[in-house]
Amino acid sequence: MPAELRSTSHGQTLVLTFSNPGLRNALDPAIYAAGTEALNGAERGTEVRSVVITGADGMFSAGGNLQRLQANRALGAQVQEESIDALHNWIETIRAYPKPVIAAVEGAAAGAGFALALACDLVVAARNARFAMSYSRVGLSPDGGASWSLAHALPRPLAAELLMCGDALDAERLHALGLVNRLAEPGAALSVALELAQTLNDRAPNALASIKELLDEARHNPLSAHLGLERQHFVRNLHHANAGEGIAAFLEKRPPRYR
Repeated sequence: MPAELRSTSHGQTLVLTFSNPGLRNALDPAIYAAGTEALNGAERGTEVRSVVITGADGMFSAGGNLQRLQANRALGAQVQEESIDALHNWIETIRAYPKPVIAAVEGAAAGAGFALALACDLVVAARNARFAMSYSRVGLSPDGGASWSLAHALPRPLAAELLMCGDALDAERLHALGLVNRLAEPGAALSVALELAQTLNDRAPNALASIKELLDEARHNPLSAHLGLERQHFVRNLHHANAGEGIAAFLEKRPPRYR
């Protein structure tokens, strides 16, 4: 069976599932393009409030297909450049997507699979899940924003160890390092991710979009500029109907009904 990205709905949560039987859910340009298209389509509607990305058959993704990469060596450099551009387009789409994106990881998340998990806003992982940046083991350097994500999330020596040694780490270790938000029992990562998604679905969508943008901008803004951006978002959200509903619901001791 060919590699595919399955799309299903769980209430207001869109679930995107890698499926590549026999190749440990290895990724390819068709999956990258399908992921970008799915997010762009879901962004335009109000029926989707969050996204969960996961893998089929108890496996997140082993990353790139090494046989395909070996074959690409016999082709022009442009072939691999276009493949990586498609991956990077999906990574940037996830980061810029105004709704929460959660990775639900079972089994292995290696290489580009690990990079995709890092691009998500939140990560839920089974306790026995394994994460590895395996590029150096096959004479390659990272893609998918892996070096950027790790450099921003970890002290440089830790990021260097993950990328240079390529050793697998378990979910418990990444949870301790702050790269995994929630641990789940084996087989339960998706259900825990859907519970987390429901919590986010109950929040005001405009406020969550502001939080995502503020977190991304904080990486390169000086404090003075960032304070101005926080003011701008706060005032805009205060005058949104959802703030009126949220404040009234809190004062009236009832659940809010956000739009």
